[in-house]
Amino acid sequence: MIEEQIATAKRHLPRGYSRELPRLAGGPSAGLPRVYDLALETISHGDGLVDAQRLSRFVAAYQTVTALKLGELWAIPIMLRLALIENLRRVGVRMAGARADRDLANVWADQMMEMAESDPKSLILVIADMARSSPPLGSAFVAELTRRLQGQSASLALALTWIEQQLAESHLTIDQLVQLEAQLQASHQVSISNSIGSLRLLSAIDWREFVEQMSAVEKILRDDPAGLHASMEFATRDSYRHATEQIARRSTSSESEVAAKAIELAQTRVDATDSRTAHVGFYLVDEGLSALESAVAVKRSALDSLHAFGRRYPLPIYLGTIAAITGALTAGLAARVYPRLTEPSEAASIALSALVILLLLLTTSQLAVSIVNWLVTLLVKPRSLPRMDYSEGIAPSARTLVAVPTLLTDISGVETLVEALEVRFLANRDVNLHFALLTDFPDADQESLPTDAPLLQLARDGISALNRTYGADQESPGDIFYLLHRPRRWNPQQRAWMGRERKRGKLEDLNALLRGNSGDAFSLIVGDTEPLLHVKYVITLDTDTQLPRDSARQLVGAMAHPLNWPQFDRPRFSAHADPAHADRPKRATPRHIVTTGYGILQPRIAVSLPETRRSPYARLYSGEPGLDPYTRTVSDVYQDAFDEGSFIGKGIYDVDAFESALADRFPDNRILSHDLLEGCYARAGL
Repeated sequence: MIEEQIATAKRHLPRGYSRELPRLAGGPSAGLPRVYDLALETISHGDGLVDAQRLSRFVAAYQTVTALKLGELWAIPIMLRLALIENLRRVGVRMAGARADRDLANVWADQMMEMAESDPKSLILVIADMARSSPPLGSAFVAELTRRLQGQSASLALALTWIEQQLAESHLTIDQLVQLEAQLQASHQVSISNSIGSLRLLSAIDWREFVEQMSAVEKILRDDPAGLHASMEFATRDSYRHATEQIARRSTSSESEVAAKAIELAQTRVDATDSRTAHVGFYLVDEGLSALESAVAVKRSALDSLHAFGRRYPLPIYLGTIAAITGALTAGLAARVYPRLTEPSEAASIALSALVILLLLLTTSQLAVSIVNWLVTLLVKPRSLPRMDYSEGIAPSARTLVAVPTLLTDISGVETLVEALEVRFLANRDVNLHFALLTDFPDADQESLPTDAPLLQLARDGISALNRTYGADQESPGDIFYLLHRPRRWNPQQRAWMGRERKRGKLEDLNALLRGNSGDAFSLIVGDTEPLLHVKYVITLDTDTQLPRDSARQLVGAMAHPLNWPQFDRPRFSAHADPAHADRPKRATPRHIVTTGYGILQPRIAVSLPETRRSPYARLYSGEPGLDPYTRTVSDVYQDAFDEGSFIGKGIYDVDAFESALADRFPDNRILSHDLLEGCYARAGL
């Protein structure tokens, strides 16, 4: 177990991390990290016993004098492990010394007892030899020798008399040392027991909660003028604290001073029309970061300036790098290929050269894109979007509908759709979360087919049965499950009866229904639509898309965070702009597209483990199966470089922003794949 604890400490305390910790300048722990000395003091006061409450009180008392940095708080579990191991070492060294003294006492006792039996008159010579060797008259030696000789022959009492005389010079007695040795052994046993128990306990303590409770920065950030900081999930709050730490490291201000300045900047924007600027996170991880850095006099290195330039002008850098690599590769290959081209005429030679260069450009451009994308994943650290904490339930203001656009094709297909909808509900039960099948019939040569009514009735019965089964469990009025079915419409260009604009039309009609303007778009609606009028977000899924446990709350939590709220045609924030015009769009003719925040959030999509076995194609393109795509932070080139990603039709969108950005935007019967275009106008994030 000790070896495991040492390996854990080495793994979680790399040299770079250790160097960043403040060190003591004087005292017995000079040169060691301050937090390590704190851990030693904690253990010494409890004789190796550590628990969450005792540790919290000790650290809180310490911080009344000097606040610990965030890195020091996170280092406490590592330092406690090292301090407990050091405590075990110290006790072990003392016990080893005592064991050596007892062994020496046994050696002299054996010699004296053997001499007392064989030649009692020569016993005095053995005692004289022991006296000349100056044995350690510590508690372990005296107690062990006394145990061996006491109660034996009268001649052996001479050795104990000599020891008594030696101890008298130090005003001690044999009985006192025997009692002291018993106390030391009991103390060592308790200390070792406490230390081993504490090492086991360290793995059970919730260090995330401990760091938040002890962090001076967290206490300041909770005064967020927008009142949102405490309502965010832990990972987002932690990213704010780490942002504060990074800024303080590059300035002369402490972490607490940086946090206080961020609060101060947010306080000055409480009455601004852009409510995001009143949130402290706007200055820690968003557009207001440069304003905060200027306020605390951050010293920017050349690398920091280069990174800031890249964040401000990502597209020219991205395309320019691709063009440069493409040009270099094409020129190099052309220089090797061109001398070998021989044609009978000059015109033929030019034509052939142009064809070769074109083929080289196609090849090298793909290679250049791959190289640049690879460099982006190496140089740009992926960031998770901030999220509200909806682990206990989605807020009523963020009521959400999970919609599955699909077709009613056959009986088994309908039964599968209803069953899959029930599974999604069971994995994501919430009072403010509803589920709907958004259905059409397949294309046909006539408006209705004999098989239509039975399929629709089967779907209707399935949704009604789900509402009867689970409706009584809900705390809020209204239905959980819905069936929204559209009739076929005649499409003269396709020369078929079909659902209008297929999936895009379904979502358009759904958005109209959610805002009370559906008209005759739906021929059948199962479920009370009154709660749907208050839906703010829609999670749209394909028929075969799963919704992992509680992932709906995470998606809604991300959409509901103020820094992710969609903003139309908004210019970049400037801390030095005239307050009267700071929130005014600069474009004379607004494009009416989302430029800040996100109208759509696209979770990372992964293929489930069973699906990878369906075909060689699935195995080839499925990536890493079995991973949770809704919670795992991964690198995506477009999101990392441009702060927006590509929408592929599965995700969550803000109903009002989505409809506002796309209303009357696309002509009918012109667009086959609409997802990417929708993401461009409504701005998709990953």
